[in-house]
Amino acid sequence: MDERRTVKVSKYLSKHLRHQPERIGLTLDEAGWVEIDTLIEAAAAHGFRLTRAELDHVVEANDKRRFAVQGDRIRANQGHTVEVDLGLPEATPPPYLYHGTVAVCLTAIRAEGLRPMNRHDVHLSPDHETATRVGARRGRPVVLSVDTGAMHRDGHVFRVSANGVWLTEAVPPQYLRFPQTH
Repeated sequence: MDERRTVKVSKYLSKHLRHQPERIGLTLDEAGWVEIDTLIEAAAAHGFRLTRAELDHVVEANDKRRFAVQGDRIRANQGHTVEVDLGLPEATPPPYLYHGTVAVCLTAIRAEGLRPMNRHDVHLSPDHETATRVGARRGRPVVLSVDTGAMHRDGHVFRVSANGVWLTEAVPPQYLRFPQTH
């Protein structure tokens, strides 16, 4: 499968497993799962043909591990705007995690901290490099360090998704460390 097709299928899956399942007539269960055959049939009925082999390739090849397959079901690992309960247990975060953003957002972040916006949780990366890639999707990246050790000690709850993305409800500004500007 060529790279363009892989990206196209990945974006299609993200749209319908994270944001708009109803657009193609899908109903996710409470944990976000849907039968793979149902997904393939719904996609085809709405003009997007994909095979089980293509779907498996996207699940395996995606460097961000966006999707999980369990038996004959698939779901997105995180990033939902539709209501799902991923059933992730609370976890103790490392002392610091990272968040990639862009400069235009920094004024609001300094005032309000990190908010989930249209998602259910704030997404934090385990390393600076991943956060840089995340921020670069929207422009020149700025990486913030998050004092997750202090947050956890102060009672904030963390969960970690199957693909290593850390999730928390919000990050108040006092826990953020901004890079030095030149």
